[in-house]
Amino acid sequence: MDYRLEYENWKKTVEDPELKQQLLNIEGDDKEIRSRFENSLSFGTAGLRGILGAGTNRMNIYTVGWATQGLADYINGRYGGGEVAIAYDSRHKSREFAEECAGILAENDITAYIYKELMPTPMLSFAVRELGCKAGIMITASHNPAIYNGYKVYGSDGCQMTIEDSDAVLEKLKYVDVLNGVKRGSFKNAVKNSSVKYIGKKVIDNYFKQVEKQQLNPGICLDYPLKIVYTPLNGTGNKPVRRILERIGAARVIVVPEQELPDGDFTTAPYPNPELPDALKLGLKLCEKEKPDIFIATDPDADRVGFAVRREGKYRVLTGNEIGILLLNYCIAARKEKRNMPKNPIAVKSVVSTSLADKIAAAGGVEMITVLTGFKYIGEQILFLEQRGEEKRFIFGFEESCGYLAGSYVRDKDAVFAAMMLAEMTSYYRSKGISIIDLLEGLYKQYGHYINSVVNIDFHGADGINEMKVIMNNLRTRNVGEIAGRGVLECLDYESGVKIDTVTGGKTGIGLPLSDIMQYNLAGGASVIIRPSGTEPKMKIYLSAGEESQKKSQKLINELSAAAKELIGASE
Repeated sequence: MDYRLEYENWKKTVEDPELKQQLLNIEGDDKEIRSRFENSLSFGTAGLRGILGAGTNRMNIYTVGWATQGLADYINGRYGGGEVAIAYDSRHKSREFAEECAGILAENDITAYIYKELMPTPMLSFAVRELGCKAGIMITASHNPAIYNGYKVYGSDGCQMTIEDSDAVLEKLKYVDVLNGVKRGSFKNAVKNSSVKYIGKKVIDNYFKQVEKQQLNPGICLDYPLKIVYTPLNGTGNKPVRRILERIGAARVIVVPEQELPDGDFTTAPYPNPELPDALKLGLKLCEKEKPDIFIATDPDADRVGFAVRREGKYRVLTGNEIGILLLNYCIAARKEKRNMPKNPIAVKSVVSTSLADKIAAAGGVEMITVLTGFKYIGEQILFLEQRGEEKRFIFGFEESCGYLAGSYVRDKDAVFAAMMLAEMTSYYRSKGISIIDLLEGLYKQYGHYINSVVNIDFHGADGINEMKVIMNNLRTRNVGEIAGRGVLECLDYESGVKIDTVTGGKTGIGLPLSDIMQYNLAGGASVIIRPSGTEPKMKIYLSAGEESQKKSQKLINELSAAAKELIGASE
């Protein structure tokens, strides 16, 4: 349908007062109408994510309802009914969307279990498996700015939906009209007749018990106490993170007051991503006053964690990769000391995470499995182990974007777990007279000073997606012989699943699901990985260098950055 006709249809049909007013406000504004109606939000393995507002290309009760109806049709068609768990974060409309989902599921004869208050994403993953649900819905846009919200869908295994299952839902959605094809029901009535049930204290308590079981040195935080400054960045982490820290004995927690309570505007951190220095400014300012041992930050849905440590009165913010290698190294060291390392242990990381982790794992006798970006692929590896009765072999998983997990109790990254482990790790090394920074520098000295950097190239507007497709297609047809003066030894095209040895011309399979990624492994161990973001209109370039000194690694990273930008036609 023509976007103008779609707009007129919405203006005539929509009953929600706020959305109705938005539609009236843009009357005659063709640019805005086109932005909202020329395209529709696409449903995929990440569910939906978009700007809040009226339109087929926006997050609202109609697009959320459309996705939920497709999910309901899929569940009824595949399973003949079942249950779905629902959680939501602190964003604008999150609770309304969650309750809308629950009412629609109930109207489709599917029981919905919903938390009474906002909860982190990992607690949704846990509830799916704990309650034996066929699926889960998490209303969140993770770390995106306040104008966004999203709709993540989980399978019965607690992982985000597979490509096969999301495609099956998408097939159902082809037959659902976004305005008139959804079976909407009253949330309040559904609660009264028990077709919507609240997730109770038992499930919540069981989650914390499982997180606590992941400790490697129980009681260490009591013996070597810490002072911690923490920020939930106005999201869901406030209660869960403080609860788990108190349970393990890390009770001296000072919360950044401006960022303590839920706030969908994220006024003090407009881009509430703990990977970004701007999001941590207030917390670091409080650190200068309170002088804590460590600073912890979690994103709005509490699946990612940021971390800073004190050294000589100053605070250093660690990267996602640095946190990952420290936690991996700690897991190996503590298990060996306790003599509880499982037989044939396994760690898992994403393809864009630091290869320093491979060296640490190998030195510790741990098999490192590398998977595609997206924590669902790490969760998938846990599932494979569980199906063989070998889930205890999994000791740790991480991705460079500040996501971490140990244990099989959930199938997504968990910042509640990560906050606990960062506190425990700090106390453990304090007991040995070692600072976190000294430990990190020791790892660099032993294995090489690895620096990993991510370059983001924005592609705005309706043509942005097409531009990124052209760039990726061009890369696949080019013979890239060198980048920044370093010869390309291997070229990996994840879309075709082929790795080419550029020296011999030999081709081998990559052995991973197909994905829109190009990777160039260079002489000397450096690498460049290029892929479009799965959730934002940007191209992401991952750079890695592991020279003998920080200065040399940083120099190479700068050269790789300039060369990679030129490679995709985005040189500055």
